[in-house]
Amino acid sequence: MLRSLKYLAAPAAALAAAALCAAPAGAQPPETAGHAMHAHGGVPAATGGNLAYGGGNIVTDPKIYIVYWGSQWGSGSTITNDPAGLAPLQLSFFQHAYGSGDTWSNSVTQYCQGVAVGTTQCNGAGTAVGHPASNPVAGTWLDSGVKAPNRPGQSAIAAEAVRAAAHFGVSGDNVQIIVDVPHGIVPQGFKTQYCAWHDHTTASGGGDLPYTNMPYVPDAGSGCGAGFVSGGGIDTTNEGVTIVGGHEYAETVTDPAPSSGWLDSAGAENGDKCAWISSGQGASTVVGMNGANFAVQSLWSNNFGGGAGGCVSAYTSASNQH
Repeated sequence: MLRSLKYLAAPAAALAAAALCAAPAGAQPPETAGHAMHAHGGVPAATGGNLAYGGGNIVTDPKIYIVYWGSQWGSGSTITNDPAGLAPLQLSFFQHAYGSGDTWSNSVTQYCQGVAVGTTQCNGAGTAVGHPASNPVAGTWLDSGVKAPNRPGQSAIAAEAVRAAAHFGVSGDNVQIIVDVPHGIVPQGFKTQYCAWHDHTTASGGGDLPYTNMPYVPDAGSGCGAGFVSGGGIDTTNEGVTIVGGHEYAETVTDPAPSSGWLDSAGAENGDKCAWISSGQGASTVVGMNGANFAVQSLWSNNFGGGAGGCVSAYTSASNQH
């Protein structure tokens, strides 16, 4: 099972490589998911061609559930430890990602399921990735009944996703559990190897369960997007919250059980291929979504350039992608 891993900026990636080289013999690597994303400013975008269907499910009716993991966030149902304001910004971003007012995520609707493996253009066949008609956030929960470990690995994050799904009473590929790790907690590999990643597990009652490990991205500073766009009248220090969060959302709806959905020949997903582009076609930018502005990266579109493919930040609608 190939999972999605989001690498940091070039200097941090170099440090991570150096640290691994310097590790003592027999040392265990961090417990993280393993699908690499190139560093921004360090490596060119993936060159694996257009995305192709791998035969698995996609997300036809996206529903987002956010769990604020651990008593470090606050007590009861009140968040009190969020110095950068990640929680309200993240929530607002997803609450605005719907309908005709969200042109940023329209590109995901060109991808589908129920077609032949290897398909690159659905052309109306199969069942397409859904674009929410209304606010896709179906629930939030401050899980203050537990304390998030100081250095959680993949298994602990997956267990918290399962715990959250049981709280919400949900499972299935249309569900997306976002596990928000509190400020000051560093999941294994965060800051040195990735910004966030998505994966899937099995819910306690059975059924597939896509989830995202969302560390406290502002703790990584410019390594995970702070100041990357630097414009558009938004808080530049928190740009990474929506750049990284949007990246994982778009990949989850097109590939909820990595890597069985839509990937290129190099194993890159629609977010990977367009990450950390700073200028020219597909550059990260600030987009308006239903009356609010957010920093986002572009997403790969097989439709772009008459089918040649490319990175796009917006399409007019699900049906107008040229």
